[in-house]
Amino acid sequence: MPEDDPDDLHATFLEYVAAYEGQEPRSLFVVLSEAGVALPSPDELDDSQVRAKLWDLINALALLGTFLHHTGHLSDRELYAELWGEILREPMVLMPDNPAFACHIDMIGTGSEEHSLLYLKYYADEDARRSWQEDWPEDSLPEPEEPPNDRDHLLPKAEYRKDRPVM
Repeated sequence: MPEDDPDDLHATFLEYVAAYEGQEPRSLFVVLSEAGVALPSPDELDDSQVRAKLWDLINALALLGTFLHHTGHLSDRELYAELWGEILREPMVLMPDNPAFACHIDMIGTGSEEHSLLYLKYYADEDARRSWQEDWPEDSLPEPEEPPNDRDHLLPKAEYRKDRPVM
């Protein structure tokens, strides 16, 4: 396999940056609504409706090139409510026609103390936990547990969009 030409890689990277910067950020709520995806309030849905609507939403997001991560600590209702009430309303750059671009939404990605503890409790492997303890020996780590909702392995993945690299 021939090595990638650094000049070609640099040019491709600059093309991606220009394409990204040329897009107007829009809220996923508006984009999905315009696409005909109904997004009722979580309060309007019973538990089975929330589950069905959540998976409709997850799959619609994947069609837009938007993918969720670290959702297993949240119930279906909690995840739908957090998406509906906050995340879908944030402006984001979307490029659904470009398989080399993906938007990733990490449900524990804020870097807050709460999210760090959730990561350590539910998602960190032993190497990550050991490294954390070495870096912050004064921190007490939560006992590792399996996330209460076994959903993450079912989520659509950006890597499956096409055979092209995902950014």
